[in-house]
Amino acid sequence: MIVKKLHEAGVTSEHAYCAGVGSIGLAIASWVTSNRSECTERADRWGIFVGEWAPTFFALGLALANYEGPESS
Repeated sequence: MIVKKLHEAGVTSEHAYCAGVGSIGLAIASWVTSNRSECTERADRWGIFVGEWAPTFFALGLALANYEGPESS
């Protein structure tokens, strides 16, 4: 149901994969930025929180790729 709605909204598997890679970069950038301005424990938590997004985006990418079928490969 969610995958169908995302597909109908124009989201492709490539969009989800790019979001996954971007979230990895954002996790590193947020950790570095937070590490400079806050205590280490809080910076680690913020980087881990953002880093948790990547597997979700990659899983959505796989689900969308399966929904799109073999012609999208």
